[in-house]
Amino acid sequence: MNPLTNIPQKDSKTGSSALDVRTIRADFPILARTVCGKPLTYLDNAATTQKPRVVIDTLTRYYEEENSNIHRGVHSLSQEATTAYEQVRSDVRELLNTARNEEVVFVRGTTEAINLVASSFVRPRLSAGDEVLITAMEHHSNIVPWQLVCQATGATLRVAPVNDRGEVDLDEYRRAFSPRTRFASVVHVSNALGTINPVRVMIAEAHRHDVPILVDGAQAVAHAPVDVRDLDCDFYAFSGHKIFGPTGIGVLYGKLEHLEAMSPYQGGGDMILSVTFEKTVYNRVPARFEAGTPHIAGAIGLGAALRYVREIGLDRIARYESDLLAYGTARLEEIEGLRLIGTAREKASVLGFILGDVHPHDVGTILDHEGIAVRAGHHCAQPVMDRFGVPATVRASLAFYNTREEIDRLVEGLHKVRELFR
Repeated sequence: MNPLTNIPQKDSKTGSSALDVRTIRADFPILARTVCGKPLTYLDNAATTQKPRVVIDTLTRYYEEENSNIHRGVHSLSQEATTAYEQVRSDVRELLNTARNEEVVFVRGTTEAINLVASSFVRPRLSAGDEVLITAMEHHSNIVPWQLVCQATGATLRVAPVNDRGEVDLDEYRRAFSPRTRFASVVHVSNALGTINPVRVMIAEAHRHDVPILVDGAQAVAHAPVDVRDLDCDFYAFSGHKIFGPTGIGVLYGKLEHLEAMSPYQGGGDMILSVTFEKTVYNRVPARFEAGTPHIAGAIGLGAALRYVREIGLDRIARYESDLLAYGTARLEEIEGLRLIGTAREKASVLGFILGDVHPHDVGTILDHEGIAVRAGHHCAQPVMDRFGVPATVRASLAFYNTREEIDRLVEGLHKVRELFR
């Protein structure tokens, strides 16, 4: 079973679940470099993933051969760029199994997607005393937008707690709904803990109360298949740079009836059909939410990334990463004084930990001198750190180009940290 979607995994068209990781690594130029004289071991994929050559080449080709503004020109370059840009909606539709291309809105990333929904869909529906429900494991980007709309409307932000493993307490989540709950927003996979939330159950519970729900998929889409129609979420958001695409581009999926009911988030070019000083007629969805010149190259690069991932097969990626996570967990548990933060029964590719009394920033700095890139800090999830009584953690986050040998290098590096602070 695939824990991200709770549906059986199928092998890709090759019929094999094994990945040729050596060949895959050759697709990522940056993985061949050294850091501090050591081979790069890149374990910071939850922050951003590296880019395959096909994405880099696609960006170069766009700027060298197709660069033009879109949707406005009758000349060939504009039409070529427009075709390439709009093709990516079809790529996203295939990735998420949306019902139609019009349900795909291009944004700068997950953060902007959540802010768009908060401002254009939720805020007009809130009054004093209403409630918005989130969980205690959310990224700041899925906390602060809701605080802002609650402060502006007099609504209340309610938070479903997590247990000592880092799992949402589903009983408390169910009890958190009330007749005043107007919206829910939950993370699919925690960036700090790696927890895979049972979002199908959480979505169904929200709908049982007639509450629309958004799923923050930033840490999910690169690790296993996601089917928004099967999940039946009202909104789903992700960032391109977390799935091997460029930075500054992301996607908001929304059910068409919701998007059509929303007012524009920004005003400007391309989100209008006509403008006079007396009245503006807004464009159709999704153009209504894409004011101004978009990140054209970023969208086209995202399309290349999605096609690359599709060719490998997200089902195979999920199997490989699950094995790698299990290996990494077992190796880290061997280290004296190491405490894993986030031990959910269903996890994706995140290993968060503290090492005795050594500050995570010191751990990260020493590992960097060994060529090992990890993240040290609160990971834009300070309430999670507070829940587990730590100021910060070290986070090693995996992708399908990582290997067991790199996990072993991490473990060797952590032993060196222990020796230095013994």
